[in-house]
Amino acid sequence: MTDSTTPAPALLAWAGKELGVRVSVTTDTPHPRRTARANSGENSRGNPRVWVLRRPDGALFHLKVSPQPLAYERETLALRHAVPALGAGRAPQLRASNAAHLALLLTTVQGRPLRHPAVSPAEEVQAHRQGGALLARLHEAGDLSGPRRTEAERALWTAADGAAPLLRRAADRITAAEHGYVRDLTERLRVLPPLPLAFIHGAARPRNLLWSRSTEQAGWIGFERARFAPVVQDFVRMSCGIWADRPDLRAACFQGYGRGLVPEERHALKALAALDAVRCLVRGPALADHEVTARGRRTLNRLTAGVFV
Repeated sequence: MTDSTTPAPALLAWAGKELGVRVSVTTDTPHPRRTARANSGENSRGNPRVWVLRRPDGALFHLKVSPQPLAYERETLALRHAVPALGAGRAPQLRASNAAHLALLLTTVQGRPLRHPAVSPAEEVQAHRQGGALLARLHEAGDLSGPRRTEAERALWTAADGAAPLLRRAADRITAAEHGYVRDLTERLRVLPPLPLAFIHGAARPRNLLWSRSTEQAGWIGFERARFAPVVQDFVRMSCGIWADRPDLRAACFQGYGRGLVPEERHALKALAALDAVRCLVRGPALADHEVTARGRRTLNRLTAGVFV
């Protein structure tokens, strides 16, 4: 959800100046975001602070403050150079940015997150199909050259490099056999042939995929993890989450995307899912977040049982 407290007066004044009119903070949240658990300290490290602002004419905007400079830089780049390729109403538009406060002033996208109970299973299928098509547009956007290509090409090596310290942190939460399985799986990331690269969303998951019943359109929000990377990295979170129970959503997404994953991408997906599982088994207990812990355990069980698709 959005923060319950009021933004700093200077931030509110800046937003009003950018919109050319005085604005007020509202609790009428078009698509609330999940907040950090109380006293966990998570919000200061990883979650943005978001408020919904209302203009006198009723128009709504989001005032978003990034938790760290990298998240601000990534989202600003995405909103300026790649996200417009999704089309009007399919993603937020950047009205203004403030580097001093790591703040973004965004238009509001119509719709509800797919996590919302009011979204029906049939609507979820439509949303995933359209969401896949939108990801295809996003992946084709952005200038993949120079250091950006190098960043994307190094991404799987970077993931493999992070496996050992992550496994050490999870030592008492996984078995020796699971430790060896994840280690071997992630080491193979270093020897895969070149994979398709793109500008990815970075946090493609149901809470960031919106569905508008009135327009029958899907849209993406939450671009703070957007970056240049292998295409397959945009499908890890949903493969470890909602798609485990809803293969129809997986099929719909790739139908919209226009292709499935090639064999090398499928292998990379398994390794990246294994890392996500271990990360959940470390992070979930630390935050007393049983949902995250359960997702990690379930993913690891599916992988070792050979039923992860």
